[in-house]
Amino acid sequence: MNDRFYLVSACLLGLATRYDGGHNRNEAVLDFCRRHYCIPVCPEQLGGLPTPRPAAEICGGGGASVLDGKAGVRTADGRDVTASFWRGALQVLQLVRLIKPCGAVLKSGSPSCGSGRIYDGSFRRRAIAGDGVTAALLKRHGIPVFSELSLPPRR
Repeated sequence: MNDRFYLVSACLLGLATRYDGGHNRNEAVLDFCRRHYCIPVCPEQLGGLPTPRPAAEICGGGGASVLDGKAGVRTADGRDVTASFWRGALQVLQLVRLIKPCGAVLKSGSPSCGSGRIYDGSFRRRAIAGDGVTAALLKRHGIPVFSELSLPPRR
């Protein structure tokens, strides 16, 4: 085991933090965490949203657009949950400042955690290029963000 810290989406570790109360347990991520110090996070829970909760997608852009005030995060019934996604991203950034991780492994497709791929806001499961709110904030602060589809290289 090496002494490098990573933040990891809690759902990838098998914790029931997904919007629907489920998880996205991923064996490759679990194996990665056996070799590194990994700290589970769920930005949506840290932002005050319950589990389970309504599915949400970024409408009008990606996470960077949310950070710039040009897009929002909404549930399928139109409820604006942007403030909760912002709050969760800021909580994760606080954790970054405390533990100084060398990176984060976040869930692909998530409106919080997605790195490189998110859903388009139509609630039709159509993927587009982009980052979730937390992933975008971490990248703006120089934290490398990976997904379960592209884990950090072995050292």
